[in-house]
Amino acid sequence: MNSIVKSGIKRVDHVSLTVPDMEAAITFYTEALGGKLQYRMGPFDAGELPLMEDGRDWTEAHVNVKGARLELAMLKLTDNLNMELFQYHKPGDAAKTPPRNCDIGSRHVCFEVDDIKSAISYLEQHGCKAMIGPITMKDAPCPPSHSWYVLDPFGNQLELVEYL
Repeated sequence: MNSIVKSGIKRVDHVSLTVPDMEAAITFYTEALGGKLQYRMGPFDAGELPLMEDGRDWTEAHVNVKGARLELAMLKLTDNLNMELFQYHKPGDAAKTPPRNCDIGSRHVCFEVDDIKSAISYLEQHGCKAMIGPITMKDAPCPPSHSWYVLDPFGNQLELVEYL
């Protein structure tokens, strides 16, 4: 039995993205991608909450960002994928652009689609920027597929895959 099974992990519950505009992100991920808003919380402001027993503020202790003001929303995108959106209003020195793929902490979400060209066209009509594609894999260790990367309207990397 491997260590992840021993630790009690059962499944992935959600992925998260930090966005610059919560309203616009909820609109994009619900209207363009068909997600369903499950709930919203916040904003939470570290300056308005009691300090933790160890002296740290709430946001530093829980999300590793000292002095933050943040809000979140949970969306159900598919039967097996929830996406949590975060918007940080503080601190003021937060990066304004997502990390590049080569940056530590970078990530992307991949969605399986039936028709990759139609899906790319649809996403472009909804504010996404498509990279050059598709990437076709036929004689590789992975299953035969077409993959195509896009940036959502906020600069977050998404991937589409169509299995052949």
